[in-house]
Amino acid sequence: MTADYPDIDLAPLIDHALLSPMATPEQIEKGCDEAVRFGFAAVCVYPVYVRQVAMLLQGKVPKVCTVIGFPSGASTAAVKLYEAQEAVDLGATELDVMINLGWLKTGQVNELHQEIAEICDSTGQLVKAILEMSRLNEAEIRLAAEVCMDAGVAFLKTSTGWAGGATVPEVRLLKEITKNRLGIKASGGIRTAEQAIELVLAGASRLGTSHGVEIVRQRDNLDKDLGIAGLQP
Repeated sequence: MTADYPDIDLAPLIDHALLSPMATPEQIEKGCDEAVRFGFAAVCVYPVYVRQVAMLLQGKVPKVCTVIGFPSGASTAAVKLYEAQEAVDLGATELDVMINLGWLKTGQVNELHQEIAEICDSTGQLVKAILEMSRLNEAEIRLAAEVCMDAGVAFLKTSTGWAGGATVPEVRLLKEITKNRLGIKASGGIRTAEQAIELVLAGASRLGTSHGVEIVRQRDNLDKDLGIAGLQP
């Protein structure tokens, strides 16, 4: 356990991910209740549930987040732009956009830049570009990060969670690339408080996870073990 551990409040950093393709409206409602209760940063759902989440979170702390071009990123630019615009019309204020990895791999950086820039410009909302870092080498990661930063994103996100999860080295690399110019969202495979803390210490400013409730409860229990008053919602 690191000495910095007691000073990190994890709940406000968590994007509560409800991204099972089999999620029901009842499960979405339960997830929103959890997000409000624990004070999570956002609730992240597929676009089909954005309207419901926007209604449930109206006037509440958590933001309404959705995924665009998820999880492959291989939709056409026009489809991804429409999906983003419709999501905003339905109430989304944060958009996690999967980049086109094929364009990146083949050097079509102008197309990649234009796609992300159009989404940023047309929606006016906070955009997190998903890099799917486990499928890229370091040179590709650096190129993707620079293109997305120049296009106007607010966050770089490590992964969808469908092709491996976030790692401390990945977050450290993004922190070195971004030089604190924008946020870093670690996402995928985050299941424990210790893991979440390590990612935050490495530079993550958001944590995408479907295990937010367990993580915060683990954190509270660890605080009690250290004799520190923790969050007890």
